[in-house]
Amino acid sequence: MKNRSALELSDIKTIAAAAEAEAQRNGWAVTIAIADEGGHLLWLQRLDGAPPISAHIAPAKAHTAALGRRESKVYEDVINGGRTSFLSAPGIQGMLEGGVPILKDGFCLGAVGVSGVKSNEDAQIAKAGIAAIGL
Repeated sequence: MKNRSALELSDIKTIAAAAEAEAQRNGWAVTIAIADEGGHLLWLQRLDGAPPISAHIAPAKAHTAALGRRESKVYEDVINGGRTSFLSAPGIQGMLEGGVPILKDGFCLGAVGVSGVKSNEDAQIAKAGIAAIGL
């Protein structure tokens, strides 16, 4: 049996606050989603001015990053590289950059998904949130 870390509510709030601060520092109106290791939504925060559709895209990115245990950009690159059949992968919808897994000691604890600005900026916000808990 293995012992592993798990996200607690205080971690989720820290991640969300740091991600929000990064977005506000840059004047970006986004939605921030945090999921557990199974891709289940734990947190959803739509900042003022964020597009309504971002409230659907951010959780999908978090879900994809959590289940895949890798950044959602990997899937976007696979599809853009010509493997369009990957679009039929079951249960995965957020195959755009901006979903980042939360990894510790070889385990995925969850993921952060962000939507509302350029995809690389979404990822920047997600990574800033994760960095706030020392990962």
